[in-house]
Amino acid sequence: MSARIRKVLVLGGYGAFGGRLVELLSADDTLQILVAGRSYEKARQYCSSLAAAALLEPVTVDRDDDIGAALDRLLPDLVIDASGPFQAYGHEPYRVVIAAVSRGIHYADLADSADFVRGIAQFNGAALKAGVFALSGLSTCPALTAAAVRHLSRDLSRVDAVTAGIAPSPAADVGESVIRAVAGYAGKPITVLKDGAPYLEHALTDHRHVTIGVPGGLPLFRRRFSLVEVPELSLLRECFPNVRDIWVGAAIAPPVLHRVLTAMARLVRWRLLPSLSPFAHLMHRVANRLNRGEHRGGMFVRIAGRHIPSTQVTRSWHLVANGARGPYVPVIAAAAIVDRCNSGRLPPAGARPATGDLEMNDFNRYFESLGIEHGTRHVADDSATILYRRVLGAAWLKLPESIRRVHDGTSSGSWRGRARVTRGTSVLAGLVGGLFRFPRASDDVGVVVEFQREHGRETWIRNFAGRRFSSVQYEGRGAYEGLLCERFGPFTFGLATVIENGHLRLPVRRWSLLGLRLPLWLAPQSNAREFDVDGRFHFDVDISLPFIGQVARYQGYLAADQSIADRAFSPPLSTAV
Repeated sequence: MSARIRKVLVLGGYGAFGGRLVELLSADDTLQILVAGRSYEKARQYCSSLAAAALLEPVTVDRDDDIGAALDRLLPDLVIDASGPFQAYGHEPYRVVIAAVSRGIHYADLADSADFVRGIAQFNGAALKAGVFALSGLSTCPALTAAAVRHLSRDLSRVDAVTAGIAPSPAADVGESVIRAVAGYAGKPITVLKDGAPYLEHALTDHRHVTIGVPGGLPLFRRRFSLVEVPELSLLRECFPNVRDIWVGAAIAPPVLHRVLTAMARLVRWRLLPSLSPFAHLMHRVANRLNRGEHRGGMFVRIAGRHIPSTQVTRSWHLVANGARGPYVPVIAAAAIVDRCNSGRLPPAGARPATGDLEMNDFNRYFESLGIEHGTRHVADDSATILYRRVLGAAWLKLPESIRRVHDGTSSGSWRGRARVTRGTSVLAGLVGGLFRFPRASDDVGVVVEFQREHGRETWIRNFAGRRFSSVQYEGRGAYEGLLCERFGPFTFGLATVIENGHLRLPVRRWSLLGLRLPLWLAPQSNAREFDVDGRFHFDVDISLPFIGQVARYQGYLAADQSIADRAFSPPLSTAV
């Protein structure tokens, strides 16, 4: 058989995931894509809705009927099963695999069912004899997760622990089949790897809290992840024999449904309910009605490992997808396999889980074209490392040099400049401004910012013509993970470090009073940013409060050169992001 794939049959080709896979493949004008499903009319309508370079052909195929006869009639080079849910494939779950391999046709699927993906290996001998590949799990779990672990561990001598999680957008159209699959195993025992040995846990009853945030991007709000049954729990140990801990979870959306599912899963665990499957339809309706929250989703993969000889390393890879881009992530692996075939890199023959057939570079082209952000974070315990370098990670180098110069120091020092200050005119704004000792209104005032750096923390002492106020900045941990913390007296603010068009923005994502978390809708709206103008560091901090309005705004520049710092300040003509 030719190494190139010319004709692809996509089962479930107009469904939630199959349709998105067809959309990605349709940009290739060398392909003929057979969009298959039980309804010819739905397939036809979907094909006509796409402006495709590939040749799209609607066909009627029911995987539960005589799939062999359908393959004999259509003669595809590759069958991709995107129909699912694979947990509910009945007593002949591998009928498509058998039909394809016996006819010398390559096979792939988007399965994330642990049993189904592991079971594909039983057809390895037949696939080798036929000279075709049969890859299962070409989805987020396990193909993308495994690629991310390899990417993070590429220079390590061993991987000791893997933690991963998926957080769909609350507004994502999660199909009822997905909800039904989760409901089917909720509260049921599953085996995880803990301290190097199998350990029995129960799905959706074990939790971890994680903030997904790409370096230099706006992080997701902190999410609660619950243990789910996925292929990685067993397959990653085969890929990384030294690993001692594996945990994979999902942040089910909306959060209210997540908590209800957790409570009901405990009833299954305690054998007060046999299963949550009868409630799947109701859960699906609730999920679609309560789809509020930021329309953003993501995933993370975190590893702990060792350099030679024994240095402990912790790293994590994060992905954030805005709007409706998230549901494309599970189908990228299947599209990337087609790319590999048509670039002369046909996967080796054999039947296996798709944990080793793709690398992160295979995904990057799709991430870029879809506008999906991703990046790596390193956990550094070295307090001597520059604070902003630690928080921004690789994104640090995206900052203009003038901004890096201000933050690029491990010792104390001071910068000088000029600023313009405006203050809110209401009585309440004046009281709040006085409480925090914000500077008085002035069209042009001298400013000195002194940086005191010690043990990885920075104290910023701002002096506007004798009016001093200070704050302490440090890297967030725990509930403030991935954020830059700034403490003003009893108040602590968790700031995202977002780089846009060379500007560093610092929006508030979390805040507390004496450690007590406060509602974000009551938080000060701090439109704070740093930017470069003609090689000089500029700042613009505009602080307002709900129901009160603007409290203070100070905008100006800082310089190390005294002669530059003495120049009068006038706002740049254009400072918009």
